[in-house]
Amino acid sequence: MRTAAVTPRGDLIRWVELPGAEPVRVYVHGLGATSPAYWTETAVHPLLAGHRSLLIDLLGHGISDRPTDFDYSLESHADALALALTAAGVAGAEVIAHSMGGSVAVVLAARHPRLVSKLVLVDANLDAAEPKHGAVGSTGIAAYTEEEFLAGGWAEVRDAAGAHWWSTMRLAGREALHRSAVQLVRGSDPVMRELLRDLEIPRTFLLPRADGPLPGAAELAAAGVGVVEIPDCGHNIMLDNPQAFAEAAAAALA
Repeated sequence: MRTAAVTPRGDLIRWVELPGAEPVRVYVHGLGATSPAYWTETAVHPLLAGHRSLLIDLLGHGISDRPTDFDYSLESHADALALALTAAGVAGAEVIAHSMGGSVAVVLAARHPRLVSKLVLVDANLDAAEPKHGAVGSTGIAAYTEEEFLAGGWAEVRDAAGAHWWSTMRLAGREALHRSAVQLVRGSDPVMRELLRDLEIPRTFLLPRADGPLPGAAELAAAGVGVVEIPDCGHNIMLDNPQAFAEAAAAALA
């Protein structure tokens, strides 16, 4: 396990690192997840193995520290991730990022361009959204006030999320989980879709074929973003169909 201090008081981001060749590949998880659990199978797949790979946990999640005085905005997540990558001696990384992690990765590439050479976004959040009571995911979590969430709303989220997601969500700090969800549905400024459109590096967006066409796909394609639909999977594409995911990711990174 590797670590880097990313806040003034020394809170640590931690990651699992696999040795290999440059360029470095950085794997970033989604809301309430952890990269070693979600990305190990992908990182060692024959089509993707052989690169130095950082399976990194965002602040507040997984094996990283869970400060309660951190705002967990997309920008703050991205800046903390940038400090960790810099401490690890990473530049020009190929970043593969899922869901909220994809949003963080887009902001990272926009704010710290020297750190990112390619982006593979896995069903990432590109737009702001409205909190919605009863929804599963970030919009449902964001519908609670922080006080409501800490007082018992987290248990309702646990029950709605199900055992698979809760197995990693329970590792996140409760303040971190709530604030990350609130900030994710709020989005970045400019919003993630606009940042992605304006980046000048190779970018690919993977989504489940069953979800139908990606909204705004034509505009993204016109800006040079590859949009690839993956069959036989849900939101966790790399877990649901690892072979098809590896084929699409390898093509994107070639």
